[in-house]
Amino acid sequence: MTIEQQIITIGICVFGTMLTRFLPFLIFSSKKPTPEYIRYLGKALPSAIFGMLVIYCLKGVEITGGNHGLPEFISIGVVIALHLWKRQMLLSIAGGTVCYMLLVQMVF
Repeated sequence: MTIEQQIITIGICVFGTMLTRFLPFLIFSSKKPTPEYIRYLGKALPSAIFGMLVIYCLKGVEITGGNHGLPEFISIGVVIALHLWKRQMLLSIAGGTVCYMLLVQMVF
């Protein structure tokens, strides 16, 4: 990429990020209550996205071959245990990721 293309790409990324950050404040004023369906989406979408991510991460796991998906399922157990213990999402995600990487690199 040339310098011009890099600057244009960065500018588009900044514009897209700022648009998605400020658009809700422009659409929904603080004077009126937030519509019910938007509040519903705010409650339902995080769980749905998390479920999609779990399915996406496990879609290539072969239970019948290789290591039978043991690193993945052990790491899922670590994520669940950490979350139930500390209730901190970042710790759970980081702990599961570190566990998976250690298992894949050193054990399996």
